[in-house]
Amino acid sequence: MRVISWNVNSVRARLPRLLALLRRHEPDVVCLQETKV
Repeated sequence: MRVISWNVNSVRARLPRLLALLRRHEPDVVCLQETKV
């Protein structure tokens, strides 16, 4: 099982990179966190 966890700052700004990552690694589970302090 492949799991990807990524602490993203602004998913919209990094969408192309995220999609490339998903295509490359083909994970079963993706966890995206966005932290704003």
